[in-house]
Amino acid sequence: MVRDDGERSLLFDLDMAINQVNRAVPDHPAAVALTSGYHNLLRRWADASRPFIKVDVIVDLGQPNNRMAYIPRDERPVMRPIPNLLRLIPAMLGVVSIVLGLLPVPVPAAEEVVLYTARHYGQERAFEAFTQKTGIQVRTLNGEAGQLFERLKAEGDRSPADVFFTVDAGNLWNAARAGLLAPVASAELVKNIPAHLRDPENRWVGLTMRARTIMYNVKKVNPADLSRYEALGDPRWKGRICLRTSGYIYNQSLLATMIKRDGVPRTEQIVRGWVANQPIIINGDTKILEAIAAGQCDVGLTNSYYLARILAKDPNFPVAPFWANQQTTGTHVNVSGGGVAAHAKNRAGAIKLLEFLSTIEAQQMFADTSMEFPANPKAEVNPIVKAWGPFKQDDVHVAAAGEFQAAAARLADRIGYK
Repeated sequence: MVRDDGERSLLFDLDMAINQVNRAVPDHPAAVALTSGYHNLLRRWADASRPFIKVDVIVDLGQPNNRMAYIPRDERPVMRPIPNLLRLIPAMLGVVSIVLGLLPVPVPAAEEVVLYTARHYGQERAFEAFTQKTGIQVRTLNGEAGQLFERLKAEGDRSPADVFFTVDAGNLWNAARAGLLAPVASAELVKNIPAHLRDPENRWVGLTMRARTIMYNVKKVNPADLSRYEALGDPRWKGRICLRTSGYIYNQSLLATMIKRDGVPRTEQIVRGWVANQPIIINGDTKILEAIAAGQCDVGLTNSYYLARILAKDPNFPVAPFWANQQTTGTHVNVSGGGVAAHAKNRAGAIKLLEFLSTIEAQQMFADTSMEFPANPKAEVNPIVKAWGPFKQDDVHVAAAGEFQAAAARLADRIGYK
């Protein structure tokens, strides 16, 4: 025990300084030197305070034989720290200040939102703008929609995902139904995104919109001959149609919304007409457009943004869109979008991200880079897309893409649409 108040105070300051250096730079030479000085002082000042003094008697082979000798208080030698060591203490504390002053100031870890995304295009600019505006980093994990869906299910409450972002309302509907998305009450999302592009239970929201419509070769087809999806079953189009496989999610969603609006019997009648015209089945929307341009087929069904991207590179590409069903139900639309993950660790940040992505600023970035339609109707479309003119969109709720997805698959199998 060190009895002197001044000595104890100095030891305390020295101990605090050592701890400070060790936290900032473990094993720094300054910490080693300070620790050595601290223990020397502690030993000397503690010895000077004790009535019993340990005497080391060196015997053979240098082994210490420790024994205790009692010395009366008035005869006990007064032990003092080495004067040089005392003079070094201010300098040693000064070293601490210099070392700590040279270290970078600790910066708290940046807040982040972890995003699982099946979108592979047109989102980076919006994420960067979000970070600049809020200071929240967006860390993405990319993958196919089905893979990310299964990963979220397998991870459960251990998942680091805060937001799930995917293509097609059918995928969003399935994720919500599986309990992978949590409801969000957001006046901002309600204000920015039309009701038919949002989940009725607020578990997901559409953030970009695409139209799946009729595409035609401008050199071979008179647009006056085009009208409705149903009309592609007219015998005049036999051998002239290109379609994607029925199992592809975009086609399944088209059939599912048709079932929602018209019922299974009428939808089956429409698709039987397509199949009777012996369509060329091509795996890929871009490939369908290229086949139309090459004359392999004259008309087809694809998502609108695929054509816009081709036209951005080749304005003379001989394919144009025809907005289907303008005199009746309107052209089929679908979305890509996202929702807050059920086990989000940063729920508040996730909601902020979705709200920002629904604003005019972010919607414009999506429109300009991905060539999709903004889900927020106040945002402008890309000039290439705008040149096609406005169209009436089918206002069937896009959730039907998931609700009737299984029925659409069964219908296609039943009539032989591969």
